[in-house]
Amino acid sequence: MDLSNLQPAVGSKHSDNFRRGRGHASGNGKTAGKGHKGQKARSGAPRPGFEGGQMPLYRRLPKRGFKNRNTKVIVGINVSALECFENDAVVTVETLLESGIVKNPRDGVKILGNGELTKKLTVKADAFSEGAKAKIEALGGTCEVI
Repeated sequence: MDLSNLQPAVGSKHSDNFRRGRGHASGNGKTAGKGHKGQKARSGAPRPGFEGGQMPLYRRLPKRGFKNRNTKVIVGINVSALECFENDAVVTVETLLESGIVKNPRDGVKILGNGELTKKLTVKADAFSEGAKAKIEALGGTCEVI
């Protein structure tokens, strides 16, 4: 027995689509699971989060900033990290993953210009900084935007 084999006891779970208020024999007759009287037993009960007119929690807490849905997470790699490749090698996102320089490429890989490079490389990435492009091309290499 391990965590991947765990499941609820037989008969302990049932679906939510059973019929309520259909007599005593159903196990959910008469009050249809709403108990006796009170606001929550009536039709038109308050929405979830309603606190009886008191300022609700989601409005009491301060709100700051905003989360942009369209933002992209770009992984930056310095030119000095490309030094581990052989001369005349083709460097792509896949080769960066295989060599362990990039663990998760997220939404793209950008080559940055920090550090020194001594080898001629063909680099294929999503973006290049001006400094990185200059350093790669100064050694006779090429920069290709994917």
